[in-house]
Amino acid sequence: MQLNHKTFGQGPPLLILHGLFGTLDNWQTLAKRWAADYTVVLVDQRNHGRSPHVDNHDYPGLAEDLKAFMEANWMYEAHVLGHSMGGKTAMQLALHYPDLVNKLVVVDIAPKAYPGGHEPILDALNSLDLSLVEDRKDADAFLAGQIKDPGVRQFLLKNLTRTPAGNYQWKMNLPVLNKDYASILGNVSGGVPFEGPTLFVRGEKSDYIETTDLPLLRTYFPAAQLETIAQAGHWVHAEQPERLYQVVSDFLAS
Repeated sequence: MQLNHKTFGQGPPLLILHGLFGTLDNWQTLAKRWAADYTVVLVDQRNHGRSPHVDNHDYPGLAEDLKAFMEANWMYEAHVLGHSMGGKTAMQLALHYPDLVNKLVVVDIAPKAYPGGHEPILDALNSLDLSLVEDRKDADAFLAGQIKDPGVRQFLLKNLTRTPAGNYQWKMNLPVLNKDYASILGNVSGGVPFEGPTLFVRGEKSDYIETTDLPLLRTYFPAAQLETIAQAGHWVHAEQPERLYQVVSDFLAS
């Protein structure tokens, strides 16, 4: 699979993986800053952005995609950073292919199953008839009835793109993400513990990583450190980019 990607800078490789419904562009501002010291590679994961659509979406497959991408690009070791779903992909890669991962950074997700929460978003997206959408304002107005937060709507609407015929379609593979949502919520699978340097970053206002999760983190990642970013929720990179930049930079340089 030829994953869509963008590359910035020179130096040791740093791979960055977006979360559910995201694209590589979500991390572009921070990537350009880290590019002063690293070759930063932003990747669209399968069924997202401009990467291929396939008929399944689970962490073993996502990790295999990344392994193949690294090997195809002569990249046999890299720092890997992932947010949310991308964090689980990064953890899966580290647990099954530890030699590929130098330092691991996981942003606001733990190696555990979650109860859900995206169902209203999926319902809203599935109920939007794209054949009736003439511009983004139409889509935004429709989604506003079910998704009240304008920031969330704007994030989701980045996935809209025009077809050559002038109609709109989703960049993401919405039917498969809907079908495999339980797998996206699920835990990473097995492997041996990853002994390498590992940083978990959580938002102070987020409940994705609880303090009580720390023993679990260290079961999978014995060297795990946990940093909390003040005044940030789940979207740490959007809400507190400067603080996240510094915390990750310090960890990678240490």
